[in-house]
Amino acid sequence: MPATTPIARSKTAALARILDCVPKGYHRYASGTVKAGKAGKAEALARKFHSLYGIGCTPAQRLIRKAKGFANAVLVMYWPNDAESVLWLLLATDGNGMESESLRTVEERPRLSWLGYELVRHSAHGRTAWTWRRPRQEMAELHALLVFQAGNRHHTALTETLERIARQPGFHGVRTQSWTLLQEARRRGYDGPLPQLIYLQKIAHGERLVLTP
Repeated sequence: MPATTPIARSKTAALARILDCVPKGYHRYASGTVKAGKAGKAEALARKFHSLYGIGCTPAQRLIRKAKGFANAVLVMYWPNDAESVLWLLLATDGNGMESESLRTVEERPRLSWLGYELVRHSAHGRTAWTWRRPRQEMAELHALLVFQAGNRHHTALTETLERIARQPGFHGVRTQSWTLLQEARRRGYDGPLPQLIYLQKIAHGERLVLTP
């Protein structure tokens, strides 16, 4: 079977893959943007990373790399249909072989921010887990918008704002923030039905890009 790596067509799929990988030790990262285009630059970048770091390796191959002291790596690609550019995030475990990359760790500040969300820890069932949340600045802007719309009785606009908030990816951190915003609208006098928040279900990481002949 040829080596492959998934291509995420949605933000949710891309962000979910990162949440799946970070707890498994893939805590170092580098990111960038590459043109999609007809020249195949995005595919070429993925194949280059496989050649250098084995991003398409099987679980067995990853065990062998780890035993030899090499880092393992995965590539997350956010590549919407018809997009001109592809955003990528290279995640790696501890180990040798990636000294040429300027890698940061998800534990250090500033936090990893990608696709408009920031990666944070939270407590879940007595253990620490990772989640995504909106940046502080975006939350401040949403709060100010809710206060303005509620205070001026712009009920139609406020309803649309609440629905937009509820449609954002249903990661624990985002959902918690969304609930806070919905309750703030209620405190400000909004008496319409509150939209139902999305609970993220297990989703596929994306269609497969073949890395080897």
